[in-house]
Parts: sequence; C-alpha cells; structure tokens
Amino acid sequence: MRDVEIEEATNITNATMGVEYYGTWNDSMNILGLVVFSIALGIVIGTMGEDGKPVGNFFIALNEAVMKLVMIIMWYGPIGIFFLILGVCFSVADEWEQVMAQIGMYFATVCAGLAVHGLVVLPALYFIIVRKNPYAYLKGVIEALLTALGTASSSATLPLTTKNLEENNNIDKRVTRFVLPIGATINMDGTALYEAVAAIFVAQYNDISLDAGQVITISITATIASIGAAGIPQAGLVTMVIVFTAVGLPLEDIALILSVDIILDRIRTMINVEGDSIGAGIVAKMAKKQLDEYDQHDLAHEMTPLQSGLTPNTENAPPRYDETLKDKKWNKPSSSWNENAGYDHESVSTPL
Repeated sequence: MRDVEIEEATNITNATMGVEYYGTWNDSMNILGLVVFSIALGIVIGTMGEDGKPVGNFFIALNEAVMKLVMIIMWYGPIGIFFLILGVCFSVADEWEQVMAQIGMYFATVCAGLAVHGLVVLPALYFIIVRKNPYAYLKGVIEALLTALGTASSSATLPLTTKNLEENNNIDKRVTRFVLPIGATINMDGTALYEAVAAIFVAQYNDISLDAGQVITISITATIASIGAAGIPQAGLVTMVIVFTAVGLPLEDIALILSVDIILDRIRTMINVEGDSIGAGIVAKMAKKQLDEYDQHDLAHEMTPLQSGLTPNTENAPPRYDETLKDKKWNKPSSSWNENAGYDHESVSTPL
C-alpha cells in the first residue's frame, strides 16, 4: 500500500500543465505614441534655430488652416448634433429611462470632480505656496469666472481676467500679461478631467472593462490632448476623439455626451479660468523678489543725481539760458560740467 502511494505521488509530481493564452486584435491608432512623437519633434525643431523655421512655419500655417476649417464646420454643428442625438434616442428607445439615469450620473460625476478641483485642490495649492486666503483671492476674479460661465470661452474672458487680477488682486501686470495668455491656451485642467470621466463613462455604457494600463493611458492622453484644445466653446469635443481612439472606444457614443455638454462646457471653462488666475497668483508670489530687484534697478537709473545723493560736476558746463538775458550776450561759466549730472542751479551766467 505504501509503495502504491509513493508511485502515485511520483506521477503527480512529474505531470505537466498546459496553459493557453487568448487575445484579441484591437484595430486602433497609437494616439499616445503620436502625441509623444509630436512633442519630441516640436522640441527638436525649436532647437534648430534658423534651419528649423521653414518646418515650424509649415506646421503653424497648417494649424491655422485646420482651425479655419473647423470654424466653418462648426457653423453646421447644431444641425449635425441634433441628428446625432436623435439617432441615439431612436436606438435606445426601449431603454430610455436607463440611459437617462446613466447620463445623469455622468453629469453629476463631472460636476462633483470639477467642484472638488475648483473649491479644494486649486485653493489648497494657492494657500500652500502663497500663504494667503485663496477664497478672498478668488473673490477678486468672480466677475471673470461668471463671464467664463456665460461665454464658455477662456479666450473671450482673458481681458476681463487680466483686469480683475491687476485691479482687484494687485497682481503685477508683467505677470498677468505673461501667464494668462499662456494659461488660456494650454491650461485646460477642467477639460482634462471632463474628457477622462467621459471616456470611462462610455466604456461602462458599452460594458467594456478597462484595466489599469488603459485607465492610465486615458489620463495621460486626456491631459496632453487638453493642452492642444482651443479656448473656444466645445473645443474639448475635438480632442475627445483622440482620447477615445487611444483606448479603442466607439466614437459614435460621443453623441450621448453632447446632450449635456453645453452645460458642462461652461462649468469646465470656469474651472480653466480659475486655474489661470491661481497660476498667476502663484507666479507673482514666486517672482516677487526678482521683480522688486528689477524695479529698484530701473528706479536707480531714472533718479537724478540730486535725488540719488550725488553731487553734480559742473566742469565745462554749457551756458545757462536765462529768460531775462535773452537780448544780451552772455558767456559760459567757468565751473565744470558733467553731461549726466544736470545744471548747477547756483551757477548764473554773467552778461557782458
């Protein structure tokens, strides 16, 4: 009996197990690789100096041409959006209540995320670096935030944002006029958050499970793609196509998002403008010492010798003009003169 048990144990130990792996082919574009390659190519072109200008000018002209084409297409956008949403309504006629509930949860999730980012994350960042009340700071730009909510365009709000920061929050104009135009172009944190949530919502709607790598891909792609989004209404829908393509999500389901995008677009634009304002305040704090040094340097060059405590040298001074002696001949004083010092008020020309 014992020998039989030993023989069976030996057979089990020497047994081998076969494992078969199954995979599926996903026919999609490597969007993240294209984005990284484009950034690297742009950096290299920028470092080439004069040799890289023709290529840079080509891409600048191409970007302008595409933007003009997009603006033309946007005039027909309402008609296309209407039929897209109408098609979705007919396709889910039997599950309309369930779809509306899912869209409502998506809307609430985006609003909650934007609220946390705008009311907690950005103010906390400002408080940690600047050490001032962030909500008092945001009160000074409330007019710009409401304008962003109404226009859904950070570029259209830019002049008012600049005015509020300079007049209400006393931010140096050299900071606002450098930071805000850049922020209105590339700082789209609200748009990045919105696109990431939209991609996950569409995946769940289609019962597509996303692994950790795909979620990270969505986050990185949404962040990078939002940088290229224009500061115009609903520009995030264009870059959302890039995010969806990166993980192979169906592009036709963007129509589901369009039904509530007109409201979310205004909210996320307000968060974008808030991020620009917070960034300007942080830069102003970090650059304050350097700006003060520049101001002192410029003031020292603008001061007259008497204001700066220097004694003017009047050796070889040119003759002073005296209104009472305009009809008389007068000679040059014998005292010295320095062209950079100014006239010596005690030296009076003597008429002949």
